[in-house]
Amino acid sequence: MPSPISVESQYKLAQARYAELGIDTDAQLRALSKIPISLHCWQGDDVAGFESGDGLSGGGILATGNYPGRARTAGELRGDLNQAFALIPGRHRVNLHAIYAETGGQAVDRAELEPCHFQGWVDWARATDIGVDFNQSFFSHPNADDGFTLAHLDPAIRDYWIAHGRACRRIADWMGRELGSPPVTNVWIPDGFKDTPIDRRTRRELLVESLDAMFAESLPNMRDAVECKLFGIGSESCVIGSHEFYLGYAVKNQKMLCLDAGHFHPTEVISDKISSVLLYLDELLLHVSRGVRWDSDHVVTLDNELIAIASEIVRNRFLGRVNIGLDFFDASINRIAAWVIGTRNMIKALLIALLEPTDSLRSLEEAGNYTDRLVMLEELKSMPWGAVWDYYCLQQEVPVGPAWINDVRSYENDVLLKRMEF
Repeated sequence: MPSPISVESQYKLAQARYAELGIDTDAQLRALSKIPISLHCWQGDDVAGFESGDGLSGGGILATGNYPGRARTAGELRGDLNQAFALIPGRHRVNLHAIYAETGGQAVDRAELEPCHFQGWVDWARATDIGVDFNQSFFSHPNADDGFTLAHLDPAIRDYWIAHGRACRRIADWMGRELGSPPVTNVWIPDGFKDTPIDRRTRRELLVESLDAMFAESLPNMRDAVECKLFGIGSESCVIGSHEFYLGYAVKNQKMLCLDAGHFHPTEVISDKISSVLLYLDELLLHVSRGVRWDSDHVVTLDNELIAIASEIVRNRFLGRVNIGLDFFDASINRIAAWVIGTRNMIKALLIALLEPTDSLRSLEEAGNYTDRLVMLEELKSMPWGAVWDYYCLQQEVPVGPAWINDVRSYENDVLLKRMEF
């Protein structure tokens, strides 16, 4: 790990370089520190939840790998999140699913979940000064075994999932009151066909009716989002809640649209969609993931699309309108390391965007000077943003560079591996 003196001296040199471009690095680091990233709890336990020890049982979701140390209880999961947060600069949020309810060992139906089943999470969030986001869990349940929930042909099953959605919205509203920070409450359903359907329309009409019923109650301390998808496991030929479906629904009903980076064609990107969607909606939710050939939810790396997502948000002054969440689950590597890698990369991408002389670039573009615009964009790639990042980590009292992996290894030896001892 570099010494603080070395980090600070490198930062001073970088600060001077960026000042030549009109960038106040201190001001941009202050702005960066105010951007929350919502860490998805399901990376820590492979989307198993606490309803049973069996984990996922369908619904278009799959975690692969068997790395030791998966969290088995809420206490273990919160401890793992604490360790991850200690290695990530800034103040952030946690994104929960309904299957992470704490019911004291009692079987509680998802349609009957109440705030008391999440009291432990709220107490922890208050004590650690973080926000909480929330999701209904429309998967891994007998009433989702055939791949349909809110668009099911059986009205009794639709009513069941509507009741689950209503219960979760009330829980989210309670969380918002308790913590003073409204949760973004996201709806994703697995509904779709493995092979080519004859009738797509009826299912989509049913989904509209179900969503309208689920959202009927006005709750001021939470914010609804709806998440689209191109295809999923078991719904390769048709997803009822497609991008076009949910974009139309969100615009008509002024709900937040969730764009997941892994939910589109392999060569289709969400960075290009952000400015279009925000012409018609007040807010947007992002699930930042990395699909490899399909929606495979790989750990986020600092690739071109991640930088493009951050640039689109910053260049258009969308920071107050875009809610950034992560969505990946890799069970083949240390799960805490996965959180830290992905979150630090998302923050790095935002820093790169904040250090861009956007006004100068915009002026070149408006003047039709595309040559100089390209020159500046390419030269920016070799600017010393890494020295600014190291200084930010030092400021935020988290490890600089790759030194954080030593903390993860110590935690693995002291905590994670002992979970294998039965």
